Amino acid sequence: MLLENKIAVVYGGGGAIGGAVARAFAREGARVFLAGRSEAGLERVAAEIAHAGGKAETAVVDAFNEGAVDAHAALVAEQAGGIDISFNAISHGDVHGALLLEMPYEDFARPVGNALRANFLTTRAAAREMVRRGRGVIMGITATTARHSIPEVGGTGVAFDAIESLYRQWAAELGPMGIRVVWLHTTGIPEAFEVTGAPQPAYGTGRPMSEAELVAWLTNRTTLGRLTTLADVGAMAAFVASDLAGAMTGTGVNLTAGSVPTR
Repeated sequence: MLLENKIAVVYGGGGAIGGAVARAFAREGARVFLAGRSEAGLERVAAEIAHAGGKAETAVVDAFNEGAVDAHAALVAEQAGGIDISFNAISHGDVHGALLLEMPYEDFARPVGNALRANFLTTRAAAREMVRRGRGVIMGITATTARHSIPEVGGTGVAFDAIESLYRQWAAELGPMGIRVVWLHTTGIPEAFEVTGAPQPAYGTGRPMSEAELVAWLTNRTTLGRLTTLADVGAMAAFVASDLAGAMTGTGVNLTAGSVPTR
């Protein structure tokens, strides 16, 4: 198994993306610590992991709370003997559907501030434990919004750009200490969408879309004619966290099905 005897913390572990990553880590032999604000979601993912024969523990942690994040990481390291992997799948409170001309600054800035705060705090907390043993892998997730010019996405693209820039700096500072920092660059992931039946933003197409139309529109922007799946994210996260990807840091893994060419 790729991650046998590794200790992994997944922030946002009760959500769709965090849950997929946690399950993949557990399948590959990691002991997984799920952290997030929804106890019900965390317990559901932990039960699924246990049912499949894996190991998972849960803790309600607010990733925007500096003291809570630091205390949780220290507790995990004390209980498990260290932290090998940290994955941040925290949502940012994005607001879509309005042009910047019409958007309150708070709605624009919220995802940017949330993304930076959560990724900074969780990375710092995990890294402080990793440096004690001189090894570790820190990961997060971004999307095509960081590269495409799309209207009506508020601060989402800026937030993803900020995460990537932040991770490059963390990689530069943590690399000499034996710690790698990588993000997964994805398309929209329909399995992670909140299905409401409500009209979706136009995103420059001229009219609001249904959820099915939105998925079709996103798909048409790819080369492979498909979008990133939760299985894609989980499998790649497990690979990147493993020693097989030991030379990879300060970069994103392109899972965009060709919608964002690699330069």
